[in-house]
Amino acid sequence: MLAAASLSTGLREYAQARVSFGGSQQLALSVEEGADVDVIVTADQRTMDGLAAHGRVERPAVVASNTLAIAVAPGNPKGVRGLADLARPDVVVVLAHPSVPAGKYAADVLGRAGVQVHPKSLELDVESAVQKVVLGEADAAIVYATDARARAVGDVAIPSAQNIVTRYVAAVVKTSSHRAAARRYVARLPARLRAAGFSAPDASSDTG
Repeated sequence: MLAAASLSTGLREYAQARVSFGGSQQLALSVEEGADVDVIVTADQRTMDGLAAHGRVERPAVVASNTLAIAVAPGNPKGVRGLADLARPDVVVVLAHPSVPAGKYAADVLGRAGVQVHPKSLELDVESAVQKVVLGEADAAIVYATDARARAVGDVAIPSAQNIVTRYVAAVVKTSSHRAAARRYVARLPARLRAAGFSAPDASSDTG
């Protein structure tokens, strides 16, 4: 199974087989190149739509939703209170690369807020971005709310007017030799992810 990096907090506990986590675009490329997997879960609709258009997956299903938050160092020593603080020169910020959903969403959120940020680095996936905060290499990162809650960091809420509700989309890979079992696994994902702290599937979510 291939799953977006931000799902690592919700799927490792439940996985009965090996799960590989990474940026959604990287996972899609693996499927395009013929990876031997049964299920793929992406953090955006657009990436999954590309796989469906190329006939690589069965009909996709939205299995969970999420929002963004600002992950900050424990105790929030820089006093980050909102997106505007990320533009301060004394706050070291990291973001996910815009080529992955978390990075695109972060850019959209900053654009809505009219905030310009100069990140120290652009990470290959959201898990790498939050890890920079965990290790003390950054003061803040824009990540999925579930990532901020699951890691040993603090989190600052992003107002709903500036935030984005994101969707996780799952599909059975057509080359799978276990398609019936894979379909059952996908059908169980919404309940499993809700139990892990993700929000219910939201078909009206803004996926950009």
